Amino acid sequence: MKTLYLRNVPDDVADRLNRLASREGLSLNSFAVRELAEVARRADNAALLAELPDLGVEPATIIKDLARERAAR
Repeated sequence: MKTLYLRNVPDDVADRLNRLASREGLSLNSFAVRELAEVARRADNAALLAELPDLGVEPATIIKDLARERAAR
């Protein structure tokens, strides 16, 4: 495993991260590693989306159909 050192973290950001970690009963390190892992997983999203087949459905059609279905509820 690698060790990362963060420099120049603004005080208000560090304070908020500490509060978030405390709320979840985690150390700041554990919380930061979890959040960084989540962000890093998103790096693959573009490649995954590019591999999906193009079904030829326009986004406007999807939005219109969703709005119609939600209105029917």
